[in-house]
Amino acid sequence: MTSQGKCRLIVFDVEGVLIPKNRFMFEVGKTLGFVKLVKLLFYGLLYETGILKLESTLRHLYRVVQGVQFDTLDCVLEKISLPTALQSFFSQIKARNCKIALISSGIPTVSVQKLAAIIGADYAYGVEAEMVDGKLTGHIGGEAIEPDGKLKILIKILTAEDLKVSDCIVVADDRNNRCIFLPGMLKIGFNPDFILRVVADKVVMGKLAGVLPIIDGQRRKRAFPSTNDLVREDIHAAGFFMPVIAMLVGVPVVAAFIIFISIIYTISELTRLEGRELPLISAITRHAASQSELRSFAAAPLYFAFGILLTMVLFPGAAGGAAVAMFCLGDAAASLFGGQISESLPFNKGKTWEGSLAGFFFAFLAGLFFVSPVLALVGAAFAMAIEVLPLPVNDNVAVPVLTGAFLALLV
Repeated sequence: MTSQGKCRLIVFDVEGVLIPKNRFMFEVGKTLGFVKLVKLLFYGLLYETGILKLESTLRHLYRVVQGVQFDTLDCVLEKISLPTALQSFFSQIKARNCKIALISSGIPTVSVQKLAAIIGADYAYGVEAEMVDGKLTGHIGGEAIEPDGKLKILIKILTAEDLKVSDCIVVADDRNNRCIFLPGMLKIGFNPDFILRVVADKVVMGKLAGVLPIIDGQRRKRAFPSTNDLVREDIHAAGFFMPVIAMLVGVPVVAAFIIFISIIYTISELTRLEGRELPLISAITRHAASQSELRSFAAAPLYFAFGILLTMVLFPGAAGGAAVAMFCLGDAAASLFGGQISESLPFNKGKTWEGSLAGFFFAFLAGLFFVSPVLALVGAAFAMAIEVLPLPVNDNVAVPVLTGAFLALLV
């Protein structure tokens, strides 16, 4: 769509799209001390696992941060403010004659409004957090925290702008936005969870700038791996050697090594978020992580390590070794070759046919080092089937563990 085209409304989720997911509350929690930070993380975990509903989770979270000053919220927002590239992105959105709405079900309206002022958004909605004498009281309200509350807000905006649902585009990352993924509109999942991977029309991984060609109605372009992609997938593929080394020195030694590296990495990420660096580890992270990952705690390597560790401990024989090898080489190949030719899979918009086929081939080759050709073939097919399914469990854990279990039944 050109800048002379019909006005459209583009709705952006805030956390996970404009600012790193969960980063706002994490930074607020750090100002309150270790005990309250742990409480915030605990309630966040209960929500992510589906034990607590959104509204209940938010009420618990805001009770924990009771007493936080308005100035603290401002300082936290400045710490995780939008990079220059994102501000340029929104300038291009405005140039396309589009209205911009920001809707958050996690951070206070006053903070969303400040973000809106920075990028020139027309609407800003968030959690209505009560304040007395410039401090949070712990009481919250507003439509954004209600079930289908974002839908009510969307309808209100469309009515005010005299626009139809078909004039609207939604960019979001998680299941909390499912209610505004309506038929007839363009629905874009940005680094989405397993639910939005299914219901989105298009999926954008990596940079938010990838949304622009979709808004303009352009065909998908071939996406060649970046330097960071190559470094990350090289590290991923190197996991193949973990079961090989375990055959020489034993699983307990390799497991202890993985745990040690994971602890060092966690310390490195926490210090990086404070503006300091741990020699070597931080440098590797900087060259392997995406730009969006670098704005928050990059947890993917921990899932990767945990998936390998759990698989090798549960299935210490050939089945576990084959599963880890298939996962490491297969997933690395799928990531590097995916997005080169075809469109996304219909049941998982974040995956492509060529990526899955490349992953299957390399997973098969990896499996040959540990099991028979028949088992390697069957195991590779199973691993790639798990990899392309939009599962609620992180791929880095689900693929090796489930493949290991499957092969253990066949060996």
